[in-house]
Amino acid sequence: MLIMGGTIGSGIFMNPSLVARQVHTSVLVLGTWIFGGLIALTGAFIYAEISNRLPRVGGQYAYLREAFHPLVAFLYGWVLLLVVQTGGMAAVTVIFARYFIELTGLEMPVSVVAVITLTGLTVAKCLGVKSGSNLQSALMLLKIAAIGILVAAGIWLVRASHFSFKPIVDQPVSVGLLSSFGAAMVPVLFAYGGWQTGCFVAGELKEPRRDLPRALLLGVTGVVVLYVAVNFVCLRVLGTAELALRDTPASAVMQIALGRPGAIAIALGITISTLGFLSQSVLTAPRVYFAMAKDGIFFRQLAWVHPRTRVPVFAIVLQSAWTMLILVSGSYGQILNYVTAMDWIFFGLTASCLFVLRRREPAAQFRMPWHPISTLLFCLVCWSVVANAIYCYPRNTLIGIGILISGVPAYFIWRKLYAHE
Repeated sequence: MLIMGGTIGSGIFMNPSLVARQVHTSVLVLGTWIFGGLIALTGAFIYAEISNRLPRVGGQYAYLREAFHPLVAFLYGWVLLLVVQTGGMAAVTVIFARYFIELTGLEMPVSVVAVITLTGLTVAKCLGVKSGSNLQSALMLLKIAAIGILVAAGIWLVRASHFSFKPIVDQPVSVGLLSSFGAAMVPVLFAYGGWQTGCFVAGELKEPRRDLPRALLLGVTGVVVLYVAVNFVCLRVLGTAELALRDTPASAVMQIALGRPGAIAIALGITISTLGFLSQSVLTAPRVYFAMAKDGIFFRQLAWVHPRTRVPVFAIVLQSAWTMLILVSGSYGQILNYVTAMDWIFFGLTASCLFVLRRREPAAQFRMPWHPISTLLFCLVCWSVVANAIYCYPRNTLIGIGILISGVPAYFIWRKLYAHE
């Protein structure tokens, strides 16, 4: 539930149209989502072996610390807090608030609903891991049910099908076609992102060496199945040309299948989906800041856990407070422009940890198939995404890199501050 909940947000309900604007046949549109799923599944296999070797709290932070250096791990946590996690959470909270207001008819500012929502989730997560995980599981099951209804309605309630296996491509195979496919992969990879955050809570699992690899592989596989099914239904009901014109294709499918009640139902599904994503984000990412504090390279108060609930309360509150600040300032849209490059830099770095860990200790209970070729290919994909972001959005990417570099002096300041404690 954590792996799937950290992946499925609002992207799958909206991003199919972005893909259809870049590639224009049913096979290519569906192919991008299948290819993106294979990339995500490859990453899940790599993380499964790493998590089996290092079942530590903080997930990626712990892997980078153990394989490379505490500075590299700190920089990951630094951009996670300042940009990646909180910027994404702020944007998703706004989406939730807008759909919630539309469904309920409340006359309240979006920012007020968003802040109230984050506050409620923060309190729920501070009550304990058990209550937080129960809420996450309930929201994820509702999210799966919403996607299931969308798929069923698109297959059984709409007779005419616009999906076609011909033509496979609408232009000769060329550099231009590959460029279009690469551009289509950007929203796909963004929608598939987030599964790695389940690793953050490894230290709180009863059997992390056994359960976390299983969760990664089963969770990502489940996401791929759901994503491909949603895109097949969108293509079947709308076709590629119409899909490209719809900003909210899931709503269009349900409108055709069930009319106004269908549109309301999918709006409710998107609301639940975004709430589930936020619930997972509030629960998992603070474990990174907790681990940083335990290592003496961040505010030491963040290492405090409640004696009864065993939850890092201050770490959770810090993340939510920073998210609210980004939210009310309205800067989350700009911050999201920095997210892709920062996220994929550390995807590649974390995957490359496997080369170091295997050299130190060859044996492991779970092993990545076809390593080192498969791991190397995944790293190359990650860094090609970063290179594409630099090429397409140089200003935004450089700002993100500037935020990343600003963590270097911060690391040495905190290390010196707590060196003698």
